[in-house]
Amino acid sequence: MTETERIADQLNRAFVGEAWHGPAVMEILAGITPQQAAAHPIAGAHSIWELVLHITAWTNAVLRRLQGDPARLTDAEDFPAVTASDERAWEQARGTIKQAHDELRSAILLIEDARLDRPMIEGMSSVYVNLHGVIQHSLYHAGQIALLKKAFSERQKA
Repeated sequence: MTETERIADQLNRAFVGEAWHGPAVMEILAGITPQQAAAHPIAGAHSIWELVLHITAWTNAVLRRLQGDPARLTDAEDFPAVTASDERAWEQARGTIKQAHDELRSAILLIEDARLDRPMIEGMSSVYVNLHGVIQHSLYHAGQIALLKKAFSERQKA
């Protein structure tokens, strides 16, 4: 297995399943309703939906960087606003995060291992660091989503 194949595998584990730590992003999102996704159960914290859009934004940013675009996100791009909170919009958000994952995974598999130590773009960290960074970033926010999801299940028990 090449190093880029290993990285693509780790990205897949983080997003789709069989992650070493526990549930992957898409596994955690299963069963979350649009109302739960849009809610702010913790004052000052992002909603699940906002976190999904944020993960998607950075997954796409890394893909753009692989293609030569510096992808410096504005505040509005970093945490896009939830503009609709119905079932269709929630399905679209989940579909978009999955699509971003699939596109990045495909792009990673096209990278030659020799490119991994080179800067992603001049003045930025290496391709290797960016790819592992987006995986770590996704898992960090997946943990936040898991806690928010748990808060909903605890409320239902009470």
